[in-house]
Amino acid sequence: MIFKWVRRLLKDQKGSLAVEMAMALPILAGLLLSGIEVTRFVLLNQKIERASATMADLVSQAETLAEGDLGNLFTASGYVVEPFDLADEGHIIVSSIGMLGTASPVVNWQRGFGNGSGASIFGPEGTNAVLPTGFVIRDGESVIVAEAFYDFAPVFAGGVMSPSTLSRYSILRPRFGALATLLP
Repeated sequence: MIFKWVRRLLKDQKGSLAVEMAMALPILAGLLLSGIEVTRFVLLNQKIERASATMADLVSQAETLAEGDLGNLFTASGYVVEPFDLADEGHIIVSSIGMLGTASPVVNWQRGFGNGSGASIFGPEGTNAVLPTGFVIRDGESVIVAEAFYDFAPVFAGGVMSPSTLSRYSILRPRFGALATLLP
C-alpha cells in the first residue's frame, strides 16, 4: 500500500513548476539586482569622468577667472553628474599648476565644491605639485587640473560590492592666459 502511494507521488507533476520557481526566483532576483548595481557603478564612473573633463574644459577656456565664476562652473558640473548628487556625495577640485623659474611645478590656486571625500592627488595649494609620471610643465606654462570624486555606496549588492570613492582627473592647458591667479 505504501509503495503505491510513493509511486503515485513520484508520477504526479502537479506543483512542480511552483517548486522550480521558488528555487529559481531568488537566483534570478539576485542576478537582476546585481546587474542594476554594476550598471549604476559604470554609469557613475562615466559621469565623474565627464564632470572632470567638463570642469577642466570650462576653466581652461577663460581668459581671466574670478571666485564667483568658479561657483557657476561648479554648479554646471553638478548638472553633468545628474541623477547622482555631486553636492552631497561628491567632490570636485580645480587647481592651477604652474612652473615659473622654480625647480618644480607649484599649485598656484585650488578650489573645491561638494561634501564628499577626496583630497587632491596633485597636492594642496601653495606646495610643489605631484604630477603624473612623464607629464612635464615647461617654464612659464601652467595647466588646469579638475579632479572629480564620488562616494559610491551600493544599494542592492552590498554583500558583493563594497563602498568606495571613485575618482577621475583631467588636465588641460589654458587657452588664452596662464590663469595663475584668481580674481576676487
